[in-house]
Amino acid sequence: MKDTEKYLIHATIAADGVVERSDVVGAVFGQTEGLLGDELDLRDLQESSRVGRIDVAVESENGQSFGEVTVASSLDKVETAILAAALETIDRIGPCQASVEVTGIEDVRAAKRREVVERAKELVAGGFEETSLRSDDILAEVREAARVEGIVDYEGLPAGPRVGDSDAVIVVEGRADVLTLLECGIKNAVAVEGTNVPDAVADLTADRTVTAFLDGDRGGELILRELAQVGDVDYVAFAPPGESVEDLDRNTVFEALRGKVPYSSLADEPNLREAAAGDSGGAPDDDGDSGVVADEARGAAADGLVEAVEDAPAPGAIDAEAADREEVGEERERDSADTAGGDTDGDDTADDDAGRDEGTAAADDDANASDDTADGDDTADGDDAGSDSDDADTADAASDREASDGSAADAPLDDEPRSIEEHVQEVVDAGSDRARLLGDDRGVLAEVDATDAFDAVESAETAPHTVVVDGLIDQRLLDVAAQRGVSELLGREVGQFVKRPVGTRVLTVGDLRAGS
Repeated sequence: MKDTEKYLIHATIAADGVVERSDVVGAVFGQTEGLLGDELDLRDLQESSRVGRIDVAVESENGQSFGEVTVASSLDKVETAILAAALETIDRIGPCQASVEVTGIEDVRAAKRREVVERAKELVAGGFEETSLRSDDILAEVREAARVEGIVDYEGLPAGPRVGDSDAVIVVEGRADVLTLLECGIKNAVAVEGTNVPDAVADLTADRTVTAFLDGDRGGELILRELAQVGDVDYVAFAPPGESVEDLDRNTVFEALRGKVPYSSLADEPNLREAAAGDSGGAPDDDGDSGVVADEARGAAADGLVEAVEDAPAPGAIDAEAADREEVGEERERDSADTAGGDTDGDDTADDDAGRDEGTAAADDDANASDDTADGDDTADGDDAGSDSDDADTADAASDREASDGSAADAPLDDEPRSIEEHVQEVVDAGSDRARLLGDDRGVLAEVDATDAFDAVESAETAPHTVVVDGLIDQRLLDVAAQRGVSELLGREVGQFVKRPVGTRVLTVGDLRAGS
């Protein structure tokens, strides 16, 4: 009956005397028998399982009895209502006067539906595992897994994959520090896993260039002192005071490693961290043969293991370099415009530039330049009134020939092949709001405003191999790049794409430096 019941009839009883459950059940069957005809006879309905068991709960108090009656029904709504009304005709229970009142008819299916709804709300709120299908999240998760898998076991210690064959190693404190350096592209780190330096690390320092890169706390100092006692330490670098290596970002990691100092200058100092901070200004240049990070970067760059380690100048250097290049670019544009116009001023400008170049070359080749050469320089620098010096005339004639033959070859050329990282620094890191089109050899084909990147790619005579944009790469730019056969699009950020052509790789600057 539990599986087929549709309704529950709820009724209350009150009797003037003490009655029991059996008295109530007998009164229900006895006083309703024959009342509704054969089709609605309660006994027949119960035998055919159309009416369920009659549940009775009775309590007696002060000579009176009170209770509840519940009858389950699988009849339709009208038949159930008639059966409920028949219960109210009962006026006697056992020997006592009694009254029955139906308090309600409950739709069992509605109650179940309410339970289903409430449970569904609970499941929606907390029953689903939070998942994300964004492409960036998927890439980040897979990339993180790949970096974790990059940790190898070096004689029982967590280490980067290049520790076994690298000429230089970086000793850190724990596994998390190794993972942080892996995320920065540095794969020659090994962890000591505590203040007790293992023999494997001590033996490793015997024939390698060793840099100890430790936390900026007292524990880092203790590890350094023990490492120096059992092994050979060449350089020392500390995380900023109070910070751990595992918590540093990429820029802070490289800044700390660039500031490494020789351990020999710290060996007798009572406070190694303060001494290292004081000596960091005189640390050896990373371009030197002994630079651990630079050496590792040069050794690993060919194998694609460490990216952008050596080519990451300080922000100030980037700004100065970008400003110099911008100034040189403006001079070249002026020279090109004047030469194309062929006017007298353009010839004078070409003479001036050629004279300056010739004077500079003469100064470099011969520190004791003659007065005649100096006079020629003065004439080339803009004495348009003329000169009586034959040397100056000769210099002007040579300058004219160099200008007509393309004297700009002595200056840095925009189409000179350079690294992708250098182009990214000049265009994106410098915040130039420009777009640069690069050829197969990474030389500059054209440079335009970032907003004109679409038109530049579309109208370029030679299809670029790579486009670097200081801005957003959207679907429109990606489509025209794919049509022109561009292999790479590099930008500050990437928009949402409805379709993504297979032949064109789209990366942000962060993806490029993270090793995508």
